Amino acid sequence: MRAALLLALAAAPAAAQEARTFQPPAGCEAWLTVQSASCTVSHHFTCAADPEGWRRSVTMDEGGITQAATIDAETQWIETLSFLAGTRERLAPGSPDPASLSALLATGRDDYDFTTLSDEAGPTRFTGFDRLTGETVTIDGVTLERTEFAILARDGEGREVWRARGNQYVSRGWGRFFGGPAEVAAGGEAEAIDDSPVEFVLPGEPGFLSVSPKHGCGAVMSALGEGPSHG
Repeated sequence: MRAALLLALAAAPAAAQEARTFQPPAGCEAWLTVQSASCTVSHHFTCAADPEGWRRSVTMDEGGITQAATIDAETQWIETLSFLAGTRERLAPGSPDPASLSALLATGRDDYDFTTLSDEAGPTRFTGFDRLTGETVTIDGVTLERTEFAILARDGEGREVWRARGNQYVSRGWGRFFGGPAEVAAGGEAEAIDDSPVEFVLPGEPGFLSVSPKHGCGAVMSALGEGPSHG
C-alpha cells in the first residue's frame, strides 16, 4: 500500500492540474479541503489499508503538490514526503517523549522529543512544545483553539537545522492541527510565515478537492519553512 501511495502521489501533480481537482489514491477517501493564507490548499483523506487512526494529507501550491504527510491519532509525524526538497522522512521508533494531542487537550501543554529518519537527510531530532493559550477563534464557521509552539530541529550530529515559534490552531472535533503565523529560522536567516486556514471545504461543497490556492497568492514565497507539520 505504501509503495502504491507514493507512486500515485508522485504522478498526482500533473494529473490534478489537468483535471483541476485532486483525486486521492485508490482505497482512500477525502474528507476535508483547507484553503490557507499562504497560497496553499491542502486535502485531507484516510485510507482503508492504513492502521486505525492514521490520516493523510497533501499540500499544494500553484505549481502542484509540495508535501504529502501521514499522522496518527496523536498527530505524530508518521511519514512526510517533501516534493520540494526531494526527501522522505519517517518516524523513528522509541521516541523519548512522543508528541501527544491527547496530552495537550487534557493538560494544556505537550512537550515532545522525537526523531525522524530519512535516506536523503539522515536522522533529524525534534524537540519542542505545544501549549493551549486559552483563546478560541472561529474561522469559516469552525471553532478552533489557538496554540503557542516552539520547535527545534537538529541533525544527527546535534547541529541546529532550523527552528520555529509562533501559533497554530487545533480542532478537537477533527483531532488535528492547522497552521498559523510563525517565524522560521534556518541558515542564519529568519522568515515570517502565515499558514492560517481561511476556508474549510467539506465534501459536496464548491471548491472541495480544488487544486487552485485562493489566498495570499502573488506574494513572494519561500521554502524556508517547508518541513513536517502537525498536519
